[in-house]
Amino acid sequence: MAAALYHPEAGYYARGIRQVGRGGDFFTSVSVGPLLGGLLARRFVREWSEAGKPARWRIVECGAHDGTLAADVLAELGRLSAAAFRALEYAIPEPLPVLRQAQGETLRPFADCVRHLADVNELAADPLPGIAFGNEVLDALPCHLIEWRDGQWCERSVALDEADGFTWRLMAINDPRLRAALEPLGSAFPEGYRSEARTGYHDFLAPLARSLSSGLMLWLDYGFERPEYYHPARREGTLRTFARHRAGDDPLRCPGELDITAHVDFTAVAEAAEALGWQQSALRSQGAWLTETARDWLLEMEGKPQAAALRQFKTLTHPAQLGRAFQALELRR
Repeated sequence: MAAALYHPEAGYYARGIRQVGRGGDFFTSVSVGPLLGGLLARRFVREWSEAGKPARWRIVECGAHDGTLAADVLAELGRLSAAAFRALEYAIPEPLPVLRQAQGETLRPFADCVRHLADVNELAADPLPGIAFGNEVLDALPCHLIEWRDGQWCERSVALDEADGFTWRLMAINDPRLRAALEPLGSAFPEGYRSEARTGYHDFLAPLARSLSSGLMLWLDYGFERPEYYHPARREGTLRTFARHRAGDDPLRCPGELDITAHVDFTAVAEAAEALGWQQSALRSQGAWLTETARDWLLEMEGKPQAAALRQFKTLTHPAQLGRAFQALELRR
């Protein structure tokens, strides 16, 4: 999964910036329009204000793709608070050159406050108060595939066959981090039950934690808390591929040409953050989280509704659209 998505030449995300949106392979909350970025900006300005309006603060966006969400956030943030905007460093870690180039072009109007870097570890030398966040980032972190056989977990790994190409192989679990991740799941699973597990949350969060002296992490994504994620009735797991808005279940078909994703175990994310000194402060549906965040914006529109913006708000928050499928996890230190 890591190679198929992130290989610098053959990986899915190295192909360019056309994967997202109506003409691409999948649709995100950013595709709805600029409202998501505007509401995030309101949350971020409030965080800056509650932190005492520090003279220097930082926003770190992970998985910024072509920079569209960053541009939406920065445009609204500048409108909301000139002081917060002047004090801000907006950092975008991005190892893929093709995406760094696209971000630079999109964010040229904000070049004075945007910092592009290939490795988030560069920020650790100068930690600042602020926020680290990402929209649909955690679901793209590589995962292990697991299967319950004869009263124990096995791992579904990938083998290369000369005749058949990539094939599945069931093997014993030797990775101690994977064994530790599976311990809380218990043993009440039907034979052949399949799911996923990630062991990389800690490694993903750790450099972000080092980049911030205090503040907030915010992750918007689809997923469940552990009891629901590993419910015995969810027998086939959540691993999916996407191409031209069609879901598939074979990540070995055309590797590098398909998006590969699996839902997020938010309990595991919170536990990884806790080991780094952060605490979960909120976990709720995207609809509920955005509605709370948008309270002042909604009051401002009384008597002068903005039809286009309200349509975006409905898409982002309605349970039948994006409001229930996605969750918002806040972590705080």
